[in-house]
Amino acid sequence: MANLKELPVYLFTGFLEAGKTKFIQETLEDKRFCNGERTLLLVCEEGEEEYAPDQFADPNVFIRVIEDLSQLNTPNLLRFAAETRAERAVIEYNGIWMLDALYQAMPENWTVYQEFLFADATTFLSYNSNMRQLVYDKLKSCELVVFNRFTPDMDKMAFHKIVRGASRRADIAYEAPDGQVVYDDIEDPLPFDVNAPVIEIGDDDYALWYRDMSEEPKKYEGKTVRFKCRALVRKKLPAQTFVVGRHVMTCCVEDIQFAALVCQWEHADQVQDDSWMVLTAKIHFKFNRAYGKKGPVLTWLASEPCEAPAQPVATFY
Repeated sequence: MANLKELPVYLFTGFLEAGKTKFIQETLEDKRFCNGERTLLLVCEEGEEEYAPDQFADPNVFIRVIEDLSQLNTPNLLRFAAETRAERAVIEYNGIWMLDALYQAMPENWTVYQEFLFADATTFLSYNSNMRQLVYDKLKSCELVVFNRFTPDMDKMAFHKIVRGASRRADIAYEAPDGQVVYDDIEDPLPFDVNAPVIEIGDDDYALWYRDMSEEPKKYEGKTVRFKCRALVRKKLPAQTFVVGRHVMTCCVEDIQFAALVCQWEHADQVQDDSWMVLTAKIHFKFNRAYGKKGPVLTWLASEPCEAPAQPVATFY
């Protein structure tokens, strides 16, 4: 497996009738993309619109269909790649399947180069209300979200907020019924000042700050921050070290996790386990045994006990 040549993957996600097939068909009709490379087109969802292989710009496109989630496994993907001698893969993914199923099935040499999400603007808000976990799953790692069938009476901000609740990196495009595309230009200023002498993180902003720090660590290197957190004492931690953080919910109750940070203080033995405090600390990114890798390490500057926030579980909304 390790000796296999890397196989680029172009991943298209979205729910049924969201426009994935149409876009992929048009892409494969374009000679700039379809120019002789042997392409495995893996179809995991068959809607009303069907592919027209005779219109592809190149005959070296080989369609394989996965009709059931049980068929999405490494041996099948390796077999498809071998029998088509594929040099790349284009995947139309089933919107009701979680992306983890695909990532667990992909052979080691398959690498996602680009990931796009297509959504029908007329149904997206309803999907988000009723199947938030599936929507978040498709938003969290995509590079571009395309809202098609977008009409002038629709509120861009409603769509923008949902996307930004899952990702600050994804580009957003709104495609009108006539095919005209407008890109999202709504600014998303952070609700705290990263250039302040002390970055004050509000009770409602912990989740956003934690994610932003994880995505752009250089922005926070050497900075001083103050925030409300739970303190946890664990015997397995290195000496003079304790853990702080908040529980964070990204999309639903089932995915609540403790977003933890390591804090170093020579009097860490004075910290009461499972207590709330307002912590002021300096951030450095370095290796720490508690992480087992490089990560954000806080150096204690000051703290004071406090009550838990009104909403102990932090969210992105």
